[in-house]
This record gives sequence, C-alpha cells and structure tokens, in this order.
Amino acid sequence: MIPNQHNAGAGGHQPAVFRMAELDADLDRILPSPVLPPFWAKLVVGLVAIVCFARSYDGDFVFDDSEAIVNNKDLQAETPLSDLWHHDFWGSRLSSNTSHKSYRPLTVLTFRINYYLSGGFYPVGFHVVNILLHGGISVLMVDVFSVLFGGLQYTSKGRRVHLAPRASLLAALLFAVHPVHTECVAGVVGRADLLCALFFLLSFLGYCKAFRESTKEGTHSSTFWVLLSIFLGAVAMLCKEQGITVLGLNAVFDILVIGKFNVLEIVQKVLHKDKSLENLGMLRNGGLLFRMTLLTSGGAGMLYVRWRIMGTGPPAFTEVDNPASFADSVLVRAINYNYYYSLNAWLLLCPWWLCFDWSMGCIPLIKSVSDWRVIALAALWFCLIGLICQALCSEDGHKRRILTLGLGFLVIPFLPASNLFFRVGFVVAERVLYLPSVGYCVLLTFGFTALSKHTKKKKLIAAVVLGIVLINMLRCVVRSGQWRSEEQLFRSALSVCPLNAKVHYNIGKNLADKGNQTAAIRYYREAVRLNPKYVHAMNNLGNILKERNELQEAEELLSLAVQIQPDFAAAWMNLGIVQNSLKRFEAAEQSYRTAIKHRRKYPDCYYNLGRLYADLNRHVDALNAWRNATVLKPEHSLAWNNMIILLDNTGNLAQAEAVGREALGLIPNDHSLMFSLANVLGKSQKYKESEALFLKAIKANPNAASYHGNLAVLYHRWGHLDLAKKHYEISLQLDPTASGTKENYGLLRRKLEQMQKKDV
Repeated sequence: MIPNQHNAGAGGHQPAVFRMAELDADLDRILPSPVLPPFWAKLVVGLVAIVCFARSYDGDFVFDDSEAIVNNKDLQAETPLSDLWHHDFWGSRLSSNTSHKSYRPLTVLTFRINYYLSGGFYPVGFHVVNILLHGGISVLMVDVFSVLFGGLQYTSKGRRVHLAPRASLLAALLFAVHPVHTECVAGVVGRADLLCALFFLLSFLGYCKAFRESTKEGTHSSTFWVLLSIFLGAVAMLCKEQGITVLGLNAVFDILVIGKFNVLEIVQKVLHKDKSLENLGMLRNGGLLFRMTLLTSGGAGMLYVRWRIMGTGPPAFTEVDNPASFADSVLVRAINYNYYYSLNAWLLLCPWWLCFDWSMGCIPLIKSVSDWRVIALAALWFCLIGLICQALCSEDGHKRRILTLGLGFLVIPFLPASNLFFRVGFVVAERVLYLPSVGYCVLLTFGFTALSKHTKKKKLIAAVVLGIVLINMLRCVVRSGQWRSEEQLFRSALSVCPLNAKVHYNIGKNLADKGNQTAAIRYYREAVRLNPKYVHAMNNLGNILKERNELQEAEELLSLAVQIQPDFAAAWMNLGIVQNSLKRFEAAEQSYRTAIKHRRKYPDCYYNLGRLYADLNRHVDALNAWRNATVLKPEHSLAWNNMIILLDNTGNLAQAEAVGREALGLIPNDHSLMFSLANVLGKSQKYKESEALFLKAIKANPNAASYHGNLAVLYHRWGHLDLAKKHYEISLQLDPTASGTKENYGLLRRKLEQMQKKDV
C-alpha cells in the first residue's frame, strides 16, 4: 500500500509511478542491467568512491593543511576546547582584524580528535577519515537522487519507496567519481566541505520526512522533522559557511515540488486576469506558510549569530585574491564574475584541467566586451536560461521537478561563493563545487535519458556514459596521486596555470625547504616577474640571497616588500637581519622595532634584536630582548641559549646557572641547553652535575664534536685524564680542524708524558 504521494504533478494525466518507471526504462535501453536493491546499489557506489581516492591515504599534509592543521594550536591538548568556539578555522581569534573569519569549529574539532587518536601529526589518519567521509556521502547520494528522480512516496509503515533506482545509481556513480572532488578528499582541509555536505544532505532528507503523513502524529511529526532539518543545517554551517544554503534548497523543494507551484500556470492566469488566482491552493496552505516561517526564522537566527561571532566584520581580502572584486567598473566586475561562473561550469563538465589555486594572474581580467572569452558567458547563460524556462514552465510535471531540483542543487549551494552578497577570497575554487556537483549529476543523468528517447544510437550513448565514468575514475586516481606531496601538486599546476605567480612561489618554497636554493631562486624570481607586488616571494627570495651573502640585492628586495606592504612584519625583521650583516646597526634596530610594532608578539624578532645588542656590547638590552622572546615563546631554545652564553662569558655564573635551570625546566630534552648549562656548572666546579649533563647531551647528539671537546676539558680540569684523552680524540675524529681542541689535547699529552717519566 502506498497511500502518500508527493510528486510534482504527474505531467498531464499520467500517474507519477508510471513516469518513474518510464525514466528507468529509458536508461535500461542504453545501459541494460538488473535493478540493484538499495543496499547493493549503495555498497557499489561506496566502494567505487573509496577506490577512486584511496591512493591519497598515505599522502603528506599539503598546501593549506600546514596552516589549518600542523600550525594550528587548537588541535593540541594544551588549548582549551572552549577556544575552538572563539577562533577561526586557522586558529586565530575571530575578533582579530587579521582573522580570515572562516568559522568552522566542528571541522576543527574533528581534526583535534584525529590528532588525539593518531598521537600527533600523522597524516594517514586524517586522510583515511576524508576518504571514508566521501564514501559515506556518496552512499547517501543514492537516497538523495532517489528523491530527486523518483519523488516522495511512503508505504503505510512510513518507509520511503525507492523509485527510479537506475537513474539514482547512475547519478550517484557520476557524483562518486567526479575528479573535481579531489581537492576536498585528498586535501585534509577539504574535510570542511565534506562534513558540510554530509549534514547538508541529512538536513534535506530530514526535511523530506516532514511529508511522511500519519493519522496519529499529524502536524507535530511534520514540525519535528522541519526543526531537525534546521538544526542539521546549523550543524552544516558550523562545518562550513555554505551549509546554511540547505534552508533555501528546502524552501524551493517545498514550494515548487511539494506545493506543486506551476509558474507557467500562474503567469497565464495573471495575463488573463483569472479570478481563480486569488484562491491559489499554495496561498491557502497553512502548513506551507508555517514551514516557510520556520525556515526563515531559523536562517535569520543563524545569520545573526554568525555575524555576532565574526566580531569586527567581514574579512579583508587583497586584490591578488580576487582581482575582479576590486575593479572600478561595475560592468567589468559583472563580466568577470560571470566568466568565473562559466569556468566553474566547465570544471564540472570537463574536470581535466585542475589546479590547487586559481589566483595571482591565473585568470586574467576581462576588461572589454571585445574579449573573446565573453563567448563563454553567453554560452553559460544560454544554457541556464533554457534550463530555467524548462524547469519553471514545462507542462511535464516530472520534467519540471527534476530540472528544478537539479538547478537548485547546482545554484543554491554555490551562492556564497558567487561574489553576489559579499567579496570572497578566491577566483575559482574546486572545493566549493562539491555540493553543486550534485545538481550537475542530476542534469547529466536526465540529459542521457532524454537523449535516449530521440536517437536510435543507444550503444553510442551507453559508450559515452561508461566512458565518462571510467575516464573520471582514472582522472581521480591520477589527481589523488598528485595531491600526495606538495612537489607533485605544485608542479601539476604549471601546465594549467603557468601565469599564476603563487604556483611558482610554492614550487620555489618547496625547493628551498629541500635545500635546493639555486632552483628556488629561479622560481621566486619568476613569481616576482609575474606579480611585481608579490611581497611574500620578495621576502623569501631576500632570505635566500641573505644566506648566500648577496646582501645588497637582498636589502633591495626586502626594502621594496615593506614599501609595498608597510605592515609586513616578517619582511621588516629580515631587512633588519640583512642591515645587521651590512654593519648598519641603527637601521637594523629601527627595522626590528618596526616589525615588533606591527606584530607585538614576535619572539623571533626579539631574538634577532638581542643578537644586534650583543654585537654592540649592549648586554643588558640583549638580555632583555631575549627574555621577551622566551616570555612570548617559552620553548625558544636559541634565546635561552644566548642568555646562558652571554651571562657565562661576562662572568655571571650564578645567574647563568639559574637561567639554564629555568630553560631546562621548560625544555627538558634540548641537548644544546644541556651543553650550555654543563659548561657553566663546570666553571663553577660542580663537576659531577656538569658531567651528567654533558653525557646526556652527547647521548642526544653523539656527533657534536664540541660536546666531546668540552667534556674532555671538564675531565681535564677534574683530573680524570684518561677520560679527557678519550673524549679529546673522539672530538678530533669528528672535527679534525678544531684548533682549541688540538691545543688542549697537546697539553694533555705532554702532561701524561711527564707523569709517565716521573713514574719511571
């Protein structure tokens, strides 16, 4: 028994069930196959989804993963859980002017759980969760597509009938294997999109249950499911901001599908001044108005809370992030925004050219309507207008419902990334297409069924469908491999966006991290050539030139960087280091002070300022600067070490010992601190304790020649001459050029020879 039917008009006089059977029959003509039960269909889709992206399971943390995970203190146990609700996705306080304002506490919470279960920053666990999430979402898509293609029908026991199983399975497979999802699945940061999609779909399916009528429960059951759907939408929003759009999709579903609102019929009645317009069933439907009130109130409440949490207002993006949004002309902005939409549509249609970043000159601005790329805009809107007309005005209710929901899923989740309501910090981003791809899969599947009716070449269509699935699977496997390491990921972007300065910058940074400075310099120079205002590339290039003692060019680059961006604290600090090396001490001090002015909590800058003061024999100022560094960063080993050494060299042994013990209390396993404190204790004639620290330091770093050499000096003073001889020899084996050790070893040998003569 199937008493409850909620199909958007049965298109003429045909029953809805017949239309669903017809849809699947059309697919059966091009892809003849037995109908899989829902369980087996979900199993197939889940396994295919996991296989497509399984190659990324042992990948590294790449690109944005470093900032959002590795450098994010919110993942560590020392950070209170309550801080997650006051910080953005990257671990910065939302109230800060520099905050990205991306509020995703539930996503960060899953990262924290991953970190706890993995026992540290081991990427395998993070990647496995992402792959399983995509598999689970793909399984859920079978139910979602069943609603989109088959409508809502429930048995007398309240179970939803799975209609159009072939169409649902094909669409779910197309979703599971779409290569544009690689960034979300293979990049750990993409978990925000995955979790958002999961709760988005659960919210939609929950809203569908509001129409499971029951004679006993009635309105109360419907209200519960609507409220649950709103709650799940809020959860989706706490995973990623895009989640709130599910409320808009639910409203469209309710009005156009459940309410059977026929735009064509309304327009005709308006044109003919039909009096029956006043008695529209939709306007008299109290249940619909009540549900719309709940959705509107829930959405408004979520937006209000979200705005209050943001604190200082929207984030501040730069022109390189989204150049079109900074264009003076409204026409230029509109043309470029629409061109971006067409590029997103192309990525769904042909996901072959994929790139981790599309900013920094990757897509040059369209500045005139004579630009040939305007054709893409025309093609996009020609297709969209045609689909919208069919979705709203078709007399075929079945076709109207599928196209409406397909366009709804395609457009509504994309709205936050459209630049229509606020400026976004990117040009094109593959990750934001995860949910819109659901609509694409609906339209593509429906297109195949429609095409099968109007052509006799069924085998050709079948070959195209299978080809798309298999080629996309292969592309997913290849692209997942590229996301396993930063080197592969960045180099893969060169062929897609050769004009993207950020691509060259990231390749240069990766090479520099591996010690290949010569190649890194080449890519950094290209990044600066492509974007002459790229201050981060200038800063990194200046650093490498500084290390290669090319100080003049380094100073020019860093000076230009701070001129372009006066609040760039890191560049000011590096400029100070270069000026210090050039013996321009006053300028160096001024640069350090400027860096600290723009970044008050800057321990590394205080450390370098201390080194400058030490070079100028301003010992008190040096100690104060290093003390500031350790207050801001208690684990700053270099600052602690310099304090101990300076106090030791100036004869303040008691103070040096106190500082050394304080430092080791905070960083107990730092062998360099053990070594420095051991030297102080040896000079204070605390030989036993000094020996213990030397031996502990040597155990941690057995190949440090100075550790063995200074331990030998301790034994020499202590009178343990044989042990002194042993460690002098080890030290000289490790570093034969150490003149001080050679001299001390020579003195020891002469002393041992004199002792032997006396014994004789």
